[in-house]
Amino acid sequence: MPRFAANLTYLFTELPMVQRFAAARRAGFDGVEILFPYDLATKELTAAAQAAGLEFVLINAPPPNWAGGPRGFAAEPGNEARFRSDFDRAVRFARALNVRHLHVMSGKAEGALAHRTLVENLRWACQRVPDLSLTIEPINPQDMPGYFLCNFDLTAEIISEVCAPNLGLQFDAYQAQMIHGDAVGLWERHGALARHVQIAGFPGRHEPRPGEIDYTAFFRALDASGYDGWVGAEYIPRTSTEAGLRWLRTA
Repeated sequence: MPRFAANLTYLFTELPMVQRFAAARRAGFDGVEILFPYDLATKELTAAAQAAGLEFVLINAPPPNWAGGPRGFAAEPGNEARFRSDFDRAVRFARALNVRHLHVMSGKAEGALAHRTLVENLRWACQRVPDLSLTIEPINPQDMPGYFLCNFDLTAEIISEVCAPNLGLQFDAYQAQMIHGDAVGLWERHGALARHVQIAGFPGRHEPRPGEIDYTAFFRALDASGYDGWVGAEYIPRTSTEAGLRWLRTA
């Protein structure tokens, strides 16, 4: 049975961030993830997680130190220095929060040079923090046009090329359904690469209720494959978070 982590960027947003930890624990979650915690005090976040008895599972890199800029620079030729500087800052936060996974975002790019840039940057990052788990995630082109990692086959290819023991796949079932149309089948093909899993309903990225993604079958597939990592609830509640948590109680 998967262990579930609440994405506090999207869930319990009626509360201040530090109060969302306790709300997540009361709801039945065992871990949390926050996409971009960089404007918050790490001591307060760590204290809130510890008080609630929750594991801090994942944050994103790079920090959002731009105004309307791209999501990440790992695949952008010519931005290697910025990627490395931002990566180091993200690592400092990850260590302060004792985060299990750091998701490295590729940014918007295309072509063979971007491919090579991403591989080289990821090799550098994996060697720089060999004790930290890094993940990369394909994001569908409808939600994020131009994002370099836009399908799971490409992401698997990049992981193979980097060939580092601390790099793995961040498998988002919503993204899998958006890009390839078969989240369960895609798990059977690429699930062995997964370090972290995320879920949301399809379409709409709301609660993971019965729909085009059969989450009963998906969770069974996770168990059958021996996946023992976390499953992050990264969705936008239709109304309040509490009102939409039936899926967690039945899962």
